[in-house]
Amino acid sequence: MVNPKLGIVVFPGSNCDVDCYYALKSVLKADVRFIWHQEPVIGDLDCVILPGGFSYGDYLRCGSIARFSPVMDDVIKFAESGGLVLGICNGFQTLTEAHLLPGALIRNRGLKFICEFIHLRVENNKTPFTMNFENGQVIKLVIKHNEGNYQANDSVISELKSSDQVLLRYCDEDGNTGDGANPNGAKDNIAGIINKNGNIFGLMPHPENCCEAVLGSGDGMGIFSSIIDYIRENR
Repeated sequence: MVNPKLGIVVFPGSNCDVDCYYALKSVLKADVRFIWHQEPVIGDLDCVILPGGFSYGDYLRCGSIARFSPVMDDVIKFAESGGLVLGICNGFQTLTEAHLLPGALIRNRGLKFICEFIHLRVENNKTPFTMNFENGQVIKLVIKHNEGNYQANDSVISELKSSDQVLLRYCDEDGNTGDGANPNGAKDNIAGIINKNGNIFGLMPHPENCCEAVLGSGDGMGIFSSIIDYIRENR
């Protein structure tokens, strides 16, 4: 059986890199390693993960400095060649700064840091990141961010929707979307999107912190197991 090779980029200020490593190495027994932000190349990998945290102290804008780290040139080449890239929270912000994903993440509408469990509705399970879920499935993950308010102009939102690029939406426990289930003001309750080619996924919730039931939810494993199963089936 093919054992997928995954890499986790570590920026100064990353704080969820070890959590991602634990979920992949200890729970899923994956072949995973850390990639320091100054490395010029990422090496022979099947998937690259940009973890959550506060890269470079979130100076200027979240992810705006990380986007220019030496390793990002190779990450961009890897992504453009079809390699799988997952950006979680600060990683999602970095992907938008690098223009690998459209839109931007801005301050939460309440101008406060949010740390809480939320529910999400899976909108498209025909991707390498969601294949182990059912369409319409409601999952429980945690958010912990100050700038998780996804925004884009109307034409971008329309294209995301028409191309099934919205993978996760904030919802209530019954799967209903709406303002009451929107924790940060994100447009159209968007919590995670994928690029047109289907190999770059950014989301604000943290699957790595919901990888075992003892943590309050094991639903995050669905994202990581999807990646691993997809690689095994397609390598």
